[in-house]
Amino acid sequence: MKLSIGVVGAGFAGAAASLFLAERGHEVTLYEEALAPQPVGAGILMQPSGLAVLADLGLLSGALERGSRVDSLVCNTPRGRRVLDLSYRDLEADWFGLGMHRGALFELLHGQLSLRGVKLVTAASVQGSRLARGGIVPVGKDGTELGAHQLLVVADGARSALRRAMPEARVTPYPWGARWFVGRDPDAIFAGRLHQVADGTTTLLGFLPCGLGPRRPGETPLVSLFWSVPVADFARRDFDLGRWKARVLELEPRAESLLEQIEDPRQLLPASYFDVVLPRLHAERLVFIGDAAHATSPQLGQGTNLALEDARTLAACVSGCRELPDGLARFSALRRAHVRYYQRASRALTPFFQSDFDLLTVPRDMLLGRLCRLPVARRLMLKTLAGVQTGFLGLTLPLGPIRARMSQIPG
Repeated sequence: MKLSIGVVGAGFAGAAASLFLAERGHEVTLYEEALAPQPVGAGILMQPSGLAVLADLGLLSGALERGSRVDSLVCNTPRGRRVLDLSYRDLEADWFGLGMHRGALFELLHGQLSLRGVKLVTAASVQGSRLARGGIVPVGKDGTELGAHQLLVVADGARSALRRAMPEARVTPYPWGARWFVGRDPDAIFAGRLHQVADGTTTLLGFLPCGLGPRRPGETPLVSLFWSVPVADFARRDFDLGRWKARVLELEPRAESLLEQIEDPRQLLPASYFDVVLPRLHAERLVFIGDAAHATSPQLGQGTNLALEDARTLAACVSGCRELPDGLARFSALRRAHVRYYQRASRALTPFFQSDFDLLTVPRDMLLGRLCRLPVARRLMLKTLAGVQTGFLGLTLPLGPIRARMSQIPG
C-alpha cells in the first residue's frame, strides 16, 4: 500500500517520519511553517533507544562524528551528597548516551530529505485539516488548501495547532522551565557525563556535553548549561547576571570559563514545557507523533528518543497493514505503553527536581542515592535512562536490535 502522505512540522519527529515513510516507497510532502527551518533549543541526550533508530536511518555514524559520548548521569547536592549516579555500562557493557547539539541532529536529518525523495514545503503554516473524498487536506491559516493526501502526520510540537482535532487532548503547562546556554568547552571539562547539581527543589543546574555541533569552521567541543527557573520569571527585568554567575560558580567552580562567554542576559534563552496527553494517537486519516502527541518535562530527557521511535513505528505500521485504519490503530497500540510509562514517570519525578515543594528535598536526597545501589531499582533506573522501559513491571522495548546496533559501535 503506497500512499500520498503529508507531514506537518519539520522538527526531529517530522523529518524522521518523512525519511522512514519515503524509504518505504510512500510519496511524502513535509510542511514547515518557517521560511528557513532551523533547530531551536540547547543540547539533547540521545539514548541507546534513539541511537538504534538513527542506525536504522543510516545516520548513526554521522551522529557519532558530531556528538559527545556520555557514559553516566550524576546528580549531587552542593554538599556533595550523591543523589543519582547511573552508568550505562552497568546495564549493558556496550551502551552509552550521546550528547548532541540540536543543530547537528537537524543537519543529519534534513540533509537526507531531498536525497530520499521527500518534498519540503516551507512557509506553510498548517492550522487545520478537512476530510475529503478518500483523503485529507491540510489547511493554512488563511484557509488555503495546501494539498491533498491520504494521511496527515502531525509533528508540529507541543503547541500543535492541529491537536484541536482531538478534543480529548489534555495540555498542561509546567510552571517551571529553564534558561539555557550553549558554550565552548575546549578543554572538555564537562566531557563524559551529564552532570547536575540540585539544591532543594528550586535550584537545578546541569551541564551536558554536546559534541561539535553543526558543521562550521573552527570546531570546538560544546557544552549545554541549563538552569531551572519558574516560567513566571522569564518576564522579569531585574535579572542580575553577575549575581547569577556567582551562584553558578558556588555550585560548580569548574564553570568559570564557560560563564565568561556569557556577557548579556539575552544569551540565556528561555525554554518552557508542557505535559500533553492524548488518549489515542490517531483519528481518521490523522496521526500524531512526537511532542504533538506526548510532550513531557525534560527531566528524563526522552523527548527526542520517543519521537524517533514514533517515526520508525509509524512507518512500519502504515506500510505493513493492508488498510490504513488498521495501520493507525496498530501504531497507537504499539506506542501506548512506552509513551505512557515516560509520561507518568516524568510527571512523578519532576516535582522532586523542579518545583516549589522543598519538603520533597529530604526524601529525594535520602532515598534516590540508596535506590541507585539496590540491584533491582538500579536496573529499572538504567532501563528508564536508556529509553527502553515500557512499564513499571519490567517490560521493555525489544532489546535485541538495540544491543546489536550498540555492539557494532567502535569502543
